Amino acid sequence: QVQLVESGGGLVQTGGSLRISCAVSGRTFSTYAMGWFRQAPGKEREFVAAISWGSGSSTYYSDSVKGRFTISRDNAKNLLFLQMNSVKPEDTAVYYCAASHKALMAPSTDLSRSGEYDYWGRGTQVTVSS
Repeated sequence: QVQLVESGGGLVQTGGSLRISCAVSGRTFSTYAMGWFRQAPGKEREFVAAISWGSGSSTYYSDSVKGRFTISRDNAKNLLFLQMNSVKPEDTAVYYCAASHKALMAPSTDLSRSGEYDYWGRGTQVTVSS
């Protein structure tokens, strides 16, 4: 069983930076493509960023965070990161990390779709004050 635990959320001012992390249990972290999603109050969960399995040579971002957020992974430590810069009040949400084993078998997997992920964390709250 794979477990994902997010951390690092908190309160940050508009224009500031924050890095959130996701610790993943198990020995096969490098075989999972990983993603970050977020959900604001009253809204549906939305895709934020994703990174390919292995070395993470491929990354993907939603238009709303492209150029401001950076996703990365440390396979030696089983950690996933989301560096958030130039944050805006609309970035306020609960941020979830997710792991996809399917992507290992199917390179065409659309990592922006939540249904392609097998495991989810419980989320960490990020609040951006204006």
